[in-house]
Amino acid sequence: MRSAILSSGTRALLPSLLALSLAACMVGPDHVRPDMPLPARYAQAAEADAATLPGPDAAFWQGFDDPQLDALVEAALGANHDLRIALASFERANALLRGARFDHFPTVTASAGAADVRLSADEAPGVSRAGRDQENWRAGVEASWELDLFGRVRRGVESHRADAAASAADLAAMQVVIVGEVVRTYIGLRGAQERLRVASANADNQRETLELVEARFGAGSGTGFDTARASAQLESTLALVPALEAEVRILQHRLAVLAGRTPGALLDDLAEPRVLPQVPAALDPGSPGDLLRRRPDIAAAEHRLHAATARIGVATADLFPRFTLGGLIGSQAVDSSMLFERDSETRLVALGIDWSFLDVGRVRARMAAADADAAAELARYEQTVLLALEDVENALVRHARSREEDAHLQRAEEESARAAELAIVRYEAGAADLLDVLDSERTLLQAQDALAQARTRTASSAAGIYRALAGGWPQSLPQHARV
Repeated sequence: MRSAILSSGTRALLPSLLALSLAACMVGPDHVRPDMPLPARYAQAAEADAATLPGPDAAFWQGFDDPQLDALVEAALGANHDLRIALASFERANALLRGARFDHFPTVTASAGAADVRLSADEAPGVSRAGRDQENWRAGVEASWELDLFGRVRRGVESHRADAAASAADLAAMQVVIVGEVVRTYIGLRGAQERLRVASANADNQRETLELVEARFGAGSGTGFDTARASAQLESTLALVPALEAEVRILQHRLAVLAGRTPGALLDDLAEPRVLPQVPAALDPGSPGDLLRRRPDIAAAEHRLHAATARIGVATADLFPRFTLGGLIGSQAVDSSMLFERDSETRLVALGIDWSFLDVGRVRARMAAADADAAAELARYEQTVLLALEDVENALVRHARSREEDAHLQRAEEESARAAELAIVRYEAGAADLLDVLDSERTLLQAQDALAQARTRTASSAAGIYRALAGGWPQSLPQHARV
């Protein structure tokens, strides 16, 4: 049903209509944060006490005390392409929000036109041909404004605002992902370089052993069999080097791309091996309740639930009549010289009522779809919270066990080095055969390589805790991109 009132009485209604629109209600449910039952503390909190890392309130990677890592993180935050994509998505959502906000205000347009018309003889019987030629000149300003009596516009703006907030949280979540990836890759690079150093050092030791065996064989106190075994072990160790060199190069490429550079751009900067970043000492993972505040993916899920809830109100408002206030002021004349004269003035004030009550089936179908969308977003939010809790629990136990593994392998490496030294001394003194020497050197290589990998895992697991907690991350938006 649609009607329009075109009279001076309409103008008398304007103050009342404006007051009514300001005091209007909003149909549809209001968003309330879901109340999820959370444990008071993490199940692996005891593991955290043993694993002690710094609390998640500072830029965590700075705790590794590695200026090169700091520089890589800053470069990635400024130039990473995934972050640029996320920022563009946020700016798009923000632009849509700004556009939706204009629905609160009248839409004002200006128009003008001119026409030269000749009527047919049938349209103007008895009128000369010259008299049937007419001109029409017009210019005016039109305005229309939906009186948001039932909150359709306000719910629409609310949903856009929540969508923009979700995009902002997505950008913060992408920052977490990118920083975490930079730290993890950098730790992996230093671990691979350490493994390469271990393999090269062991190859040097085994080369010395081979030279000793060859000297003894030349002096008549060794055998060709011993020489062949020593040479075979050296070649096996040397075979590890190419694969480790390839791993180092691949990780260098990954860091360059994460920083927004071409793959080969940082080869020289990252060529010099450095010790693995030292794991900081002290951790308070906080409570599961703190996680709801820290994790941007949880915030994004809640904002999307909010947006879906607001869209229920948008759909519900279609059950009620829609009031539109329109107006026009302008000038219309049959000659351009008469345009804007007093007698050529035109104006219009109209109240339009649009009520599609006969189409209620479609409206209720849209409402049901909006309800289903909100139910899906609620389930997605709850799932996001559970996955975040799982992420933290796994990170805590993984780090604690990595530290235990590290301690055992440290002792194993020390004992293997001592055994290898004794085996050489005994071999040179004739108290042990070559097999003891080769076995001790192989054990030493395995222990040192395993220790390097364990220390890499320990440092990575420390970064993993921060990534799971989303603490110490630069969850901020550029100054030109605020909701």
